[in-house]
Amino acid sequence: MLVADDHPLTREGIALAARAALPGATVVGVGSIADAAAAMNSRPPFRLIVLDFQLPDAHGYSGLLKLQHRDASIPIVMVTAREDASLVEAARALGAAGFVYKSLPLDEIAAVFRRLILGGTYFPVATNVSPGIAAARAKIADLTPAQRDVLLALADGRSNKEVARDLSITEATVKAHLTAVFRKLGVSNRTQALLAVQPLFGAERPGMAV
Repeated sequence: MLVADDHPLTREGIALAARAALPGATVVGVGSIADAAAAMNSRPPFRLIVLDFQLPDAHGYSGLLKLQHRDASIPIVMVTAREDASLVEAARALGAAGFVYKSLPLDEIAAVFRRLILGGTYFPVATNVSPGIAAARAKIADLTPAQRDVLLALADGRSNKEVARDLSITEATVKAHLTAVFRKLGVSNRTQALLAVQPLFGAERPGMAV
């Protein structure tokens, strides 16, 4: 199991819950998205990735999206101290397997991890979800996985060339996907498209400056 959290004490606590969920498992702890990606490249596939919402090299859900792109078959559970219903719904919309508040007792967190390892999902009951989250979730629902990947990759402010490199596709393919995305979202440019999905990220994104 892979635990990505930049606070060592918190990371160790989560690791304890992970070991309780899967006795005998190897738990790899890292403090950034870059280190998580490197661990995914250097080891056999993980059974579960436990990902802190706030890491130094991630904005909002960019870390989730980067690790999903690296290996979409590994379930990812988001963990955070921010008990915000909008974050829960955004994680669900973006394909996370679960969402856990750090305030939960370790035995309950371990139970959630066991559920996810067995193929289940877990999300706290979300209340008072903002209309913006619901609208953004509905908008990306009509996108193909490839179109969604391209759109969300742009949210870090990357150029078409950088997105093509990171997604291992051509620039022409990036442009073709964006044309389809603009049509489906009813917008005419990149800034408008990113503003349409901004609520899903839980924070203002660098690439969304007007």
